[in-house]
Amino acid sequence: MKILIDTNVALTYVSGREDPFSNEVDKIMLMCAREEIKGAMAFHSLSTIWYQARKLPDETRREWIKQLCELLTITGADNVSVLSAVKNTDFKDFEDALQVCCAETFQADYIVTANVKDFRGHSEIPALTPSEFLSMRRGYHE
Repeated sequence: MKILIDTNVALTYVSGREDPFSNEVDKIMLMCAREEIKGAMAFHSLSTIWYQARKLPDETRREWIKQLCELLTITGADNVSVLSAVKNTDFKDFEDALQVCCAETFQADYIVTANVKDFRGHSEIPALTPSEFLSMRRGYHE
């Protein structure tokens, strides 16, 4: 099973911030570390996390990025996909459209995000919260 980790989930993991899904995020990342599932993150999420953490020391931000790059496959999208995302007016947030492009490139089965409402009805790849993913995963057998 392959999943794309949305920026908000990755940020919760590396920062340890209080989040309704903190425990679930830790479990999902552990599953990725154990290679029980294949996790990926969009290339552009790295710069978003770097920016979000701009008030922290450089060493901290670099460690966060390093952790994510060692744990997850970093994936991107080609020119055609990005242009398609630009033209896709179903997404209010262009960054979410790019997440879908990267999920498609990675051939993800699911997008794991705290903001499922931003994806539902707009993405062919199902978006699940970390809790929903873990609940679904319990019933899944490879």
